[in-house]
Amino acid sequence: MKENGDVTPNRFLVKFSGEYLAGEGGAGFSAARLTAVSRELKRAQRSANGVAVVVGGGNFFRGGRNLPTSIGRVTGDQIGMLATAMNALALRDAFREAGMDAESACAFPIGGILDQYHPDSARAWLDQGVVVILAGGTGNPFFTTDTTACLRALELGAHTVVKATRVNGVFSDDPEQRPDAVRYDHISYDFALSNQLQVMDATAFTLCRANDLSVRVIDLGVDGNLERAIKGESVGTLVDVLGGDHD
Repeated sequence: MKENGDVTPNRFLVKFSGEYLAGEGGAGFSAARLTAVSRELKRAQRSANGVAVVVGGGNFFRGGRNLPTSIGRVTGDQIGMLATAMNALALRDAFREAGMDAESACAFPIGGILDQYHPDSARAWLDQGVVVILAGGTGNPFFTTDTTACLRALELGAHTVVKATRVNGVFSDDPEQRPDAVRYDHISYDFALSNQLQVMDATAFTLCRANDLSVRVIDLGVDGNLERAIKGESVGTLVDVLGGDHD
């Protein structure tokens, strides 16, 4: 991807989880979280040459394998895609309220509500300084929003995927369960995969590795972290092809 000139310098794709938008309640929207996300994104946008956002839907519905027996996997994933559309609409209005130009699009059209995503249109918005929020996953079941984030980043010429989470980077174990877990500053995709580090799913990682796309994992709850990540400062964990010292 970087060899053919398609990457736009200092362009980023930010991946938010739906759960983060719910706040402490665990479901629906938290007004405080929407305000906080908008504030962080606005600060970060000033240092970027275009910011796109992929959002999950876990604050409304989680698909995957933990479904009631009456709901099939494909249907469950389709419900999850619709949940991401609700979050994209909420983020669009929250970003506009914060003074940003923002547009949302979906992998599939939702008549009268969301237009269908197309890379050319999204690139044009980004070139104009518009924040683009992307919903609907890939439009297909069996793919996570992590994979969606990496795919859209490649389509839009993003320099890096910033995965905004509840923890400040990638750790040797779950830091919420193991306080002695070690945080890595810089690792390779091969290291993450071979050590089964829970950063992104294997499909997303494989896509990034094959196309030399970097991922930076940060704690969105730390004030200014997103801006620092987009400025290229060493925050959270950087995951790329080369990696760093893991000793």
